Amino acid sequence: MINVFNTMTLQKEPFTPIEPMKVSMYVCGPTVYNYIHIGNARSAIAFDTIRRYFIYRGYEVRYVSNFTDVDDKMIKAAKEQGISVPELADRYIEAYEADTKALNILPATVRPRATENIPEIIEFVQELINKGYAYVSEGDVYFRAKKYKDYGILAHQDLNEMEHNSAGRLDEEEMKRKEDPMDFAVWKGAEDDGSIAWKSPWGMGRPGWHIECSVMSTKYLGNHFDLHGGGIDLAFPHHSNEIAQSEAKTGEKFVNQWLHNGFVTVGDDEEKMSKSMGNFTTVHDLLEELDDPMVLRFMMSTTQYRRPIAYSQKNIELATRNLQRIKTAYQNLAFRLETSQAGNDHEIEKQVQVIVDRFILAMDDDFNAQNGLAAIFDLAELANIYGTQAEVQESTIEIILKTMSELMMIFGVDGLAKTEELDQVIDDLIQDREIARQNRDYARADQIRDELTQQGIILEDTPQGVRWTRK
Repeated sequence: MINVFNTMTLQKEPFTPIEPMKVSMYVCGPTVYNYIHIGNARSAIAFDTIRRYFIYRGYEVRYVSNFTDVDDKMIKAAKEQGISVPELADRYIEAYEADTKALNILPATVRPRATENIPEIIEFVQELINKGYAYVSEGDVYFRAKKYKDYGILAHQDLNEMEHNSAGRLDEEEMKRKEDPMDFAVWKGAEDDGSIAWKSPWGMGRPGWHIECSVMSTKYLGNHFDLHGGGIDLAFPHHSNEIAQSEAKTGEKFVNQWLHNGFVTVGDDEEKMSKSMGNFTTVHDLLEELDDPMVLRFMMSTTQYRRPIAYSQKNIELATRNLQRIKTAYQNLAFRLETSQAGNDHEIEKQVQVIVDRFILAMDDDFNAQNGLAAIFDLAELANIYGTQAEVQESTIEIILKTMSELMMIFGVDGLAKTEELDQVIDDLIQDREIARQNRDYARADQIRDELTQQGIILEDTPQGVRWTRK
């Protein structure tokens, strides 16, 4: 049974879906006013990995993740760039899709945009007003936070402390419009100045951020669904506000279990990434720097989702070596298919199943990716050992290769079988070395090996022929 850590209870709990063998899951998506940063990527990769594991375990997953395509940041960015807010949104949604495709993140089942759901948002807000949970003030609509009896329970903070922190972030004008400092906007009045606004019963305006996710999640998953995910920084106020307004409106429990991923830190000093600290890094830039985007995917997906990730050159290099270690084991064993015999090695296949069982045990424990990766390393070692045997069985090799591929795909990493194309110069050198060895000109053969080593090409002489890898 899969167990998940529920932020609401601060405990690991069995995952028991509302519908047998089906998962309904909502994950907060980005505000599309710029390229996504590695913090956004961390959340997208973490929950894509969780989604993939549910699929591996036989579940049908309905995965909804939104785009916030209207808010203050977007209006400001659109003005700075001299384009409309919808044009800005289209530009960065296209960039998001390209970046996430490069990281092998599966498309969401539904990817709604806030601006596509304005009628539903207005209807939702009106019902909150009708029930006394929201009130109109000078064209804005605010939610009465304290009227919801369990407000802020997800954050596990004292309400008085939250109120003090909230008041410190408000200007005097906003305080005048509110009945209480804890109240939050579900609709913001705005002049129809050509930026972006919609007609509502309370005048021209646009939705507040929190209401958007409540509307889109319940629209596509129902009033009550299994899992809600996002970064730990969203637990308060965003997710806390979602809970309050959703349950106030529907009268039903909103979400069964809340999952939150850890922060991304940057550099060897592991500082939290932020624009103000000047260590803000976009995925768009990283993909141009990295030779293989699967390295970034591998580094992030094989870290347990609740743990922080330190993005640094040192950790990228470590991930590169570890991924290459698995690829090399896969490719070396695949090379042995040419000299394999028909049949099965049942003892080796039993060892494969033991490793798979260990992988499942690890991932069932709140998606413990580190322990899952340790099982994959053991599988790679088994592949290496089996590949050096004088006689190997074709079906057993295929089982090992298929298992390695399946487990790595849970982490979103593909391309294990892909070998880099050698350019003609290197190919000629390898052929020259083989001729030199056949002619017993070992000095020349060693010289060619040294030349290839300087170019980052490592040769491995095996009984089945020459294998090569890059450093």
